[in-house]
Amino acid sequence: MPRLLDLFCCEGGASEGYRLSGFDVYGIDLFVDYSQKRYPFASHKGDAILALARLLAGEALPFAHKDGAVEWLTLSDFDAVAASPPCQAYSITKHSHSNEHPDLIGPVRYLLKATGLPYVIENVPGAPMDNPLTLCGTEFNRVAEDCDGQPLHLKRHRLFESNVFLVGNGGCRCREYKAHGYAVGGVYGGGSADRAHAKHVRRGGYTPGKRIREQLIGADWMTLHGLSQSIPPAYAQHIGEQLIAHLSERAA
Repeated sequence: MPRLLDLFCCEGGASEGYRLSGFDVYGIDLFVDYSQKRYPFASHKGDAILALARLLAGEALPFAHKDGAVEWLTLSDFDAVAASPPCQAYSITKHSHSNEHPDLIGPVRYLLKATGLPYVIENVPGAPMDNPLTLCGTEFNRVAEDCDGQPLHLKRHRLFESNVFLVGNGGCRCREYKAHGYAVGGVYGGGSADRAHAKHVRRGGYTPGKRIREQLIGADWMTLHGLSQSIPPAYAQHIGEQLIAHLSERAA
């Protein structure tokens, strides 16, 4: 089974999608205790950029499995790399407070290219991506019913840059879902949740409760913070299947 290294893996939404596509997944992140416990796969706790630089220098890194076993791996043990650098540098400007977050896409891209492996960078609209593919929750029918019966669809547009040619899954269908009576289901923190009169507050800070957010994302093991940061596993599965196909063609 090919191995994929997932940088900035957080609580594992993308990692699960890559697993579903056929990869054996290993994650790296600056975990806090609860997030590393939530992450479903073997993991290395550390700065993702520094860890990748160490791998490029020929070092081996320890990855802890859920059963307590530790596996030491080098860059040559991996077949592909994915990275989801923090998006706040590109998304926080939509809000009123200042933007003091680092722009990491350039340094990450530089290191990923140096690996010589197939790679994918994921981030939000507005990020400085190179000819990215945009995926939308409606391409994967990410829907749920709110607590008052209102049908919701997930928008959550995300950009994917790769050195492998990628195609979408039919394109954004947000307008079509809206025409059929669906509201956009937010899965970010900060809003009111599961209000008895959700239809009156769905606009202006309303976010569904955890169970509904789990349905929209397609993940039931994360914290609310993890859900707010994650892409749906379906996105990464779609991307991962294309990486697998590329690796198979290259090996033929």
